[in-house]
Amino acid sequence: MLSGIFVVSGARNFADPGRLTPTAKPVTDRVTPLLERTHPRIPTDTETLIRANSAVQLGAGLMLATGRFSRPAALVLAGTLIPVTLAGHPFWRNDDPAAKQSNQIHFLKNLGLFGGLLLAAADTEGKPGLHWRASHRIGHSRRSVRRAVRTARREARIAMRSAATARRLPG
Repeated sequence: MLSGIFVVSGARNFADPGRLTPTAKPVTDRVTPLLERTHPRIPTDTETLIRANSAVQLGAGLMLATGRFSRPAALVLAGTLIPVTLAGHPFWRNDDPAAKQSNQIHFLKNLGLFGGLLLAAADTEGKPGLHWRASHRIGHSRRSVRRAVRTARREARIAMRSAATARRLPG
């Protein structure tokens, strides 16, 4: 359910990025110098960046919906939500009280989606997390090594006693 809004809006925005260009322009203008400096071959016009963000939202939304790589997909969606929220709902810039309230509601809605995505990224679906599995494996390995050392010492004592007894026997 969480992915539905990203799939629908990603497809819609990918098909028609022009309607978002005036809203996204202030954010893309701030990101463009960084992109040109770090990745000079990437196109930095506003419509291309909107399409790229939309494609990522569509793909990651489908991955989250189908349960394929859902944790990384949730993190990616959370990352794409930040510029969308800052560009689309800057309630602090509105003078009109109705527009300010509308943008504030949408900003808070996106903030809630962001929290849900972070929870989805942390969810292990009832399976132990990577940290637990690694520490459990380490503890298991330590116990196995201690057991092997005890067994080796016991076998060495038995071998020493057998050798001492064999030396005392005639012939």
